Amino acid sequence: MQLQDIRLAVIGLGYVGLPLAVEFGRKRSVVGFDINEQRIEELKKGNDVTLETSREELAAAQQLAFTTNVDDLRARNCYIITVPTPIDDYKRPNLTPLIRASETVGEVLTKGDIVIYESTVYPGCTEEDCVPVLERVSGLKFNQDFYCGYSPERINPGDKKHRVTNIKKVTSGSTPEVAELIDDLYNEIIIVGTHKAESIKVAEAAKVIENTQRDVNIALINELALIFNKMEIDTEAVLKAAGSKWNFLPFRPGLVGGHCIGVDPYYLTHKAQAIGHHPEIILAGRRLNDSMGVYVVAQLVKAMTKKRLQVEGAKVLVMGLTFKENCPDLRNTRVVDIVAELKDYNCEVDVYDPWVDAAEAQHEYEVTPISAPKPGNYDAIILAVAHQQFKEMGAAAIRALGKPNAVLYDLKYVLDPQESDLRL
Repeated sequence: MQLQDIRLAVIGLGYVGLPLAVEFGRKRSVVGFDINEQRIEELKKGNDVTLETSREELAAAQQLAFTTNVDDLRARNCYIITVPTPIDDYKRPNLTPLIRASETVGEVLTKGDIVIYESTVYPGCTEEDCVPVLERVSGLKFNQDFYCGYSPERINPGDKKHRVTNIKKVTSGSTPEVAELIDDLYNEIIIVGTHKAESIKVAEAAKVIENTQRDVNIALINELALIFNKMEIDTEAVLKAAGSKWNFLPFRPGLVGGHCIGVDPYYLTHKAQAIGHHPEIILAGRRLNDSMGVYVVAQLVKAMTKKRLQVEGAKVLVMGLTFKENCPDLRNTRVVDIVAELKDYNCEVDVYDPWVDAAEAQHEYEVTPISAPKPGNYDAIILAVAHQQFKEMGAAAIRALGKPNAVLYDLKYVLDPQESDLRL
């Protein structure tokens, strides 16, 4: 297959797949496939609810067509799979979306086709878990009849500066020739270039350690915050002082959620344990980061008690529900840990987030955000996400939502130190 012969399809049109399909749709014919009929109908009307692509960007991708019909994939010969890879309730990799997407592609796979995976997985997953599905469903033989590649996604939801075209792309293929072709394909849209990895497993490993490294670093800072809080030292002040050295890494404490950092390390630890190694540092970091919601509430309760505020039955406002600021992404948000812990104390909890879809929040977490908080109504306020709207409100407007003696916990350093009662 030559570059000009590629007839591309993108399988999965979420935060990763849609921006990718849009960029390729500016250059060549692309079919964007998703099983969510509502999502496809919205995209056909030029509306992306994830806010990753604008109406103008969708319109500019003139060679991009959307479908939920598998038969529309039969004329394609190169498939990029960009479906989620979550974890289950026991922190184990849930490959169900990946396997089902592989089955879908297997139904239409023909000789000479290429399947490229972008979903974050553990090293070996593409060839050990996905390829057998493609072979079983298609009846074809890997690296004889069809070929595979892996090019991990590096999308940062809500980031309007670092987009798919200006983030360097790691590429790989199951043969040297296919690796070269896949690298050439991505270079059509990646303006900052690519890094062609030596193998699919190297590319898989590179992706999963990117977020594992961040997770461990944040865990260290979270632990330092626990120590400094006990010593009544302001963590942010310490980090600013330490950050005056050129090689100090600028991490900050907080909740660690989202579709990557709070999930990817479990893929690596799953594989490590499967081959007989117990990953102590990675799992310790995960345990600490997963415990931060409980710690935040414990600190809040202590502060309320010092102010002689009754905790049971207290009205608490949680500002922000998304996993990060200025985007509607609710995937694996750890703000829900705070909400659940507050409810264990029998608090009345209101969640306010102007970015989220209330129906999605209810469906995913059984949390229904309020449309607007009532002034003077709350015994405690937790500023959990640093949305621009909250920054623009300022301390006075946020405090006005609480009662005169309310506790204000600034979890994200949105306010100046003296403007809140608590900071992480």
